[in-house]
Amino acid sequence: MSRADPDALSYAKRKREEKRAEAELIGIDADFIGHLVETFYVRIRDDALLGPIFAERISDWPSHLARMKAFWRSVLHNSGEFSGNPMLKHLAIPGLELRHFERWLQLFYETLGEIELHHSATELVGTRARMIADSLLTGIAMKRDGLTGGRAGKDLPYV
Repeated sequence: MSRADPDALSYAKRKREEKRAEAELIGIDADFIGHLVETFYVRIRDDALLGPIFAERISDWPSHLARMKAFWRSVLHNSGEFSGNPMLKHLAIPGLELRHFERWLQLFYETLGEIELHHSATELVGTRARMIADSLLTGIAMKRDGLTGGRAGKDLPYV
């Protein structure tokens, strides 16, 4: 087993700290992420299209919310605390298509607009959310349709 390069570890740690500090300058701190996740998933659970999909799969909401907070801290702060494979989870859900991801983004953007502290934060978080939705939708479409699914997310809305 090889040892990690101390310079590489130091560099990675410094970059994580820089990314977190940049996000926090525009209000994207752990409290903001927690509030975003909590508020967003209230909308999800109440939504006629997405609520039933989540209700079928999630019985322990506090655990799921904690996991989603760790996911978003990893995305927005590069915290490295999330481990998992969102693509596999989404591939296992039959029937997911563009309309589901469009609705997910619509609810996400509404949540961001409601809790916005800084326009730059909304743009950053919204852009990351769209990239994630595009990636998941494209992965699902390519699994189902092959290479023709490679642009499945091109019509997803922007923040």
